Amino acid sequence: MSAAISEFMEYLRKRNPHEDEFHQAVHEVVESVMPVLDHHPELRQLKVLERIVEPERAILFRVPWLDDAGDVQVNRGYRVEFSSAIGPYKGGLRFHPSVNLSILKFLGFEQIFKNALTTMPIGGGKGGSDFDPKGKSDTEVMRFCQSFMSELFRHVGAVTDVPAGDIGVGGREIGFLFGQFKRLANRFEGVLTGKGLAWGGSVIRPEATGYGQVYFACEMLATRDDTLEGKTCLVSGSGNVAQYATEKALEMGAKVITLSDSAGYVVDEEGIDRAKLDFVMALKNQRRGRIREYVDEYPHATYVEADLSLDHNPMWDIPADVALPSATQNEINAKDAANLVKSGCICVSEGANMPSTPEAVEVFLDSKLLYGPAKAANAGGVAVSALEMSQNHQMLHWTRKEVDDRLRRIMRKIHQTSFETAEKYGRPGNLVDGANIAGFLKVANAMLDQGVV
Repeated sequence: MSAAISEFMEYLRKRNPHEDEFHQAVHEVVESVMPVLDHHPELRQLKVLERIVEPERAILFRVPWLDDAGDVQVNRGYRVEFSSAIGPYKGGLRFHPSVNLSILKFLGFEQIFKNALTTMPIGGGKGGSDFDPKGKSDTEVMRFCQSFMSELFRHVGAVTDVPAGDIGVGGREIGFLFGQFKRLANRFEGVLTGKGLAWGGSVIRPEATGYGQVYFACEMLATRDDTLEGKTCLVSGSGNVAQYATEKALEMGAKVITLSDSAGYVVDEEGIDRAKLDFVMALKNQRRGRIREYVDEYPHATYVEADLSLDHNPMWDIPADVALPSATQNEINAKDAANLVKSGCICVSEGANMPSTPEAVEVFLDSKLLYGPAKAANAGGVAVSALEMSQNHQMLHWTRKEVDDRLRRIMRKIHQTSFETAEKYGRPGNLVDGANIAGFLKVANAMLDQGVV
């Protein structure tokens, strides 16, 4: 079996050179599903795996815009429309200097299976730009978004491709993008999710990824007759996902003691309570400040500056029961994972996309701790995006309780499907394989039904 995996990965690398993030994402799925092909020879015969790793469409375009000094700036824009087998393309837009085709292909590929797990009829896609909104004025962000949408509007629509937000794309950016789409297309439709409540948005959409990440942790703990009540949690990041993971963890009776950003992390052994979280939300969302300012407000806490010379992140050395990585890809390496296990961590639920390296995942699985991979544990965001799409199609607006109840049920179903699929294919407790196999088979069977397209 390892020979078949190696052969397929060699084929993929030759066709997609220098795309390390994409290779990593595909390798994880291929490792899980290659043995399944022996049970479904029709999938191998019709080359479903070879087809599913090729985007249906990848769009690259220039984005020129004027900064406040009147100088012309040029960025690259992307949209990778990966799979529409079970519904319109669905996936976020990321504005960050690190954005390139490899990262967006990795994210779009992950999105295919994550979206399939939600039980909602949505395909997979991802997009964005190497534009950095940090340090830009509102008018500069508006000009960029308008230029970006001036090309993207040709490729998106409520039943074609429905982008959402991601890193660097929040409510402000979605508003500017939607306004330009409406202006160009002369249509008011649910072409984006994460919209404002007054113009088609859904309650709990900003909170959904973080809430869902915590709900998934609760489902994993329940398999061992345990809960989050009284647990100490490490949360990485301090953006949208981290903020709402912290909020929901507090609601569940847990104690969160860390938050971070790219410059470092804070440790508050007393716990980040509601008032402290409100401070962080104002700091990050309104003032766009750095997490080190937390210790100016709460001097009893400790700030540790990031040290890139280290071979691990000391934040993951801190003793805790639960880890909620919510920052970015590959933020936990094998040494970090080993330190988490050594420090007594019993549950890891991923809010960021692919935050653990393959070696770290291997450590988690070997240790038998409860491990919720991103494509399952962080599917809450896209699930509520799909709920927003449903409300837009029906011209309805559901209450906060209705959306939250639906989100909780969806996360429970994702866990159940992943758990039961892992057992069915002889991988009990391995939610990585369970999620990959369940998502893959749903999409693969739809592809078989629709012919060679």
